Amino acid sequence: MLLDAAAAVFVMSGVDAPVREIAARAGVGVGTIYRHFPTRPELVVAVYRHQVEACADAGRRLLEESATPEAALRAWVALFVEFLITKHGLAGALQGDSAGADALHAYFVDRLVPVCGALLEAAREPEAVGTEIDAYNVLKGIGNLCVGAAGDPRYEAGVLVQLLISGVLARGGPAQLPAGEAE
Repeated sequence: MLLDAAAAVFVMSGVDAPVREIAARAGVGVGTIYRHFPTRPELVVAVYRHQVEACADAGRRLLEESATPEAALRAWVALFVEFLITKHGLAGALQGDSAGADALHAYFVDRLVPVCGALLEAAREPEAVGTEIDAYNVLKGIGNLCVGAAGDPRYEAGVLVQLLISGVLARGGPAQLPAGEAE
């Protein structure tokens, strides 16, 4: 598929990769790409949306196929980390188009927060209900742990994120903040 080929090229060569490289990987002519995506920003947005949809769809599939809801959550979080690390430049390619970047971020949040929420709800033990952090904050925390991971091969974002998930799923309730600190 054209968007899969573009995504792979963007990961290897960046979002400024030549269109002919994308066309060659997709097995189509350059004109085919321009016919579907007249500008590079349109192609970048389409690839980003396609990758968000793939990540969203994986949540439901993993919940059905995994041995446990926790295994599904952890597998989905690993996919999400990979998405964040390898696709970090896609949204950044729209610099100068704050409305477009804001719309992409809203799309990202609208599609992925509910998926994460459903996985978290399924993975939590009944006794943990009422002690949970919401899906938006979990995804935000994962995103913060992934910042800079693409530029540092020694930084193991995936390991740190799985530790975060262990804390989120901790059966003993949330960590207590020191007195006087706001949540």
